[in-house]
Amino acid sequence: MLKSMSWWDGFVVALANPGFLIAALGGSIGALGTTGAVVLWSISVLFGAMQNNIYAELSTMFPNKSGGLAVYAHEAFRKYTNFIGPIVAFGYWMGWSVVLSINGLIVGTLIVTQFFPSAVWATGQQDANSIGFGLSWPALIGIAAIVIVWLFNIYGVRPAVWFGYITGALLLIPAFVLMFLPYITGDWSSSNMQWEIGANGGLFLAITWLYFMCWSAYGFEAVASFAPEYHNTAVDTPLALRASAMFSIIVYVLLPLGLGGTLGTATVAEDPTYIAFYVTAFDALVGSALANVMVICLVGGLVLSMNTATMDGARALFGISREGMTLTQLGKLTKRKVPGFAMTADMIINILLILFFHGVIAILAVSNIGYVLATVCALFGFVLLRKDRPNWPRPIKLAKPWVVVAFTLGCVNLFLLVCGGFLFADEYGYGLDKTLIGVAVLVVAFLLYIYRHVVQDKGKIRFRDPAQPMPDEQPAVSTPV
Repeated sequence: MLKSMSWWDGFVVALANPGFLIAALGGSIGALGTTGAVVLWSISVLFGAMQNNIYAELSTMFPNKSGGLAVYAHEAFRKYTNFIGPIVAFGYWMGWSVVLSINGLIVGTLIVTQFFPSAVWATGQQDANSIGFGLSWPALIGIAAIVIVWLFNIYGVRPAVWFGYITGALLLIPAFVLMFLPYITGDWSSSNMQWEIGANGGLFLAITWLYFMCWSAYGFEAVASFAPEYHNTAVDTPLALRASAMFSIIVYVLLPLGLGGTLGTATVAEDPTYIAFYVTAFDALVGSALANVMVICLVGGLVLSMNTATMDGARALFGISREGMTLTQLGKLTKRKVPGFAMTADMIINILLILFFHGVIAILAVSNIGYVLATVCALFGFVLLRKDRPNWPRPIKLAKPWVVVAFTLGCVNLFLLVCGGFLFADEYGYGLDKTLIGVAVLVVAFLLYIYRHVVQDKGKIRFRDPAQPMPDEQPAVSTPV
């Protein structure tokens, strides 16, 4: 792949993360209260920031491997079993890929609600909790957004990055308005900050929401997926990871605080879409005329999130295919040196999701299990790589206490996965049935792995592979950090 990105380009890709927060913030405030949402989002993003620092070492250990967390986990576990790799890889891809359909539906809903409220045409199934073909104006706009993002990416990484610059700048405008303007205008009030965790379920509710927040608050790890495409992988990758982590901490603390203190829990909870309340906030802060501008900027930010998802999800598919974990077709590059086949597969799958699934929460609940599982395996993989490959060159090498931090974070995320995805899914989440659908997708991923080795490669299934003690090409000498 072409080495055409700087660390700043990677950071711009991570500007998509506030878009993930925007998509999930309303539901969290409705369940946790404004103060409860601020506290849990802060905890979750701090977990993500510490994990990002760990990924800095992993990304520079494998500077020529595309695919991010999934590939690091495969490298760590292949000595013990090859079966972790394909399952985790598809789980990671699933978590990123569905951003396209989720944000596409949100973009379509925002545009129709704000600018074309009389456009009510729809056909087929429209119930958010049902599965079946259905088409509407929001769905059509969402599909158009997916196709536009695909076009920007299929023509190479530079157009995709420049697209990110434009939409990232648009997203910062409404984000800064919600983060800082309430204190200047006097719309922020401490009386709007409510703690509803105890009343709505207590500790188990908080655990379940920390599980769901992983999908959003950990997302800036995506910049590690571009490690082979940075000008200087050993320098640019950790810079991009750490800069994106610092930026996300600021946004994930201040945006829920500013918005919550402006509207209060009741206003957000009464919005059935958990999206339209942003218009209410902008009306209060900047007036109805400028609120239209803010909605346009929000749409731009959500499209940036879709752009990041296309870039990261496609590279995950490309990376796992090149590692022999799924269909060979997904490991091919176009003449512009981008994983075009994987991008096209992403596009088609998400268009089908929009046509047959009509609720974004259901899609998120299905995909989150795979993403959190990938995070768990990557963190435990860091510990295993320190034990099994002590002499492997590490251009970035963290101090020994970080091994304990990685193991602890792996245990915490595994606990959230078991509790939020299974034990409390029916009572405090969005249903155990959604988790089981996600498990079924992971089973399909394993079957594709078998097909790759038996049919396409005409070989045998190997339970495990010996791990290389040293890389074929020696990177720069490692230095403690």
